[in-house]
Amino acid sequence: MNKDQSMTLNASSSSPGAVPEVPHPSLATATPGGGTWRMVLAMALSGTIGLLVVESGLPALWVVWLRCILGGLGLAAWVAVSRQWRTPTRSELRWLLLGGLALIVNWLCLFRAYHYSGIAIATVVYHVQPFLLLLLAALLQGEALPLRRMPWLLLALVGVVLSSGLLGADGAHQASWQGIGLALLAASLYAVATLTTQRLKRIAPAQIAMLQMGVGALALLPFVWELRADVVFSPKAWAAVLVLGLVHTAWMYTLMYTA
Repeated sequence: MNKDQSMTLNASSSSPGAVPEVPHPSLATATPGGGTWRMVLAMALSGTIGLLVVESGLPALWVVWLRCILGGLGLAAWVAVSRQWRTPTRSELRWLLLGGLALIVNWLCLFRAYHYSGIAIATVVYHVQPFLLLLLAALLQGEALPLRRMPWLLLALVGVVLSSGLLGADGAHQASWQGIGLALLAASLYAVATLTTQRLKRIAPAQIAMLQMGVGALALLPFVWELRADVVFSPKAWAAVLVLGLVHTAWMYTLMYTA
């Protein structure tokens, strides 16, 4: 193993994509020592994203675009310092493009869901993503479902439904179906974005996320330009988007992709 491969993100072969040319472990059989704590921490961070989005007071398009810019810059700095850059092949570029678009539309759907259903309900519904990830991995990649864990997964799904308020007496009034639909769509797109990273075994997770941020920044630029007159920045807005971009994007997605 050379020096570049021994940097922090490439230090452990138990993490998917940690060492180039080592296959990603199955999503259903990832070892607790390698991926579980990273995914738990990433999900804990993701649970506070809604607060930052709302507190910024900015349109969803602008929040997503700034998240791409700031998160991409943070990840680029890490890739440069750790010397993880590898030139993608044409095939890898296609998977990066697909994953980047899925990731960005996922954010747009989730941030709009906050508007319709509120942060609490949209976040709770969005956290069916691990369940959807396992199902898509089984359907698209033929991975075996972890049968011993299925009862716990189903119990978690029931908990999500109960927490959303859909089964309450006035659940239809308390929770907007449009917001819940957007949150479910966002969770599905998150699963697609995560699965595309399994096609990028040669590229470090930080570089994958960085390039996906670049795809998002370029794709949203024309739409952001149209809304430039409607955006008013305040110190509070800047603080919210800086934390969202550097902590809840640059760091969180590195954790997630190495999980």
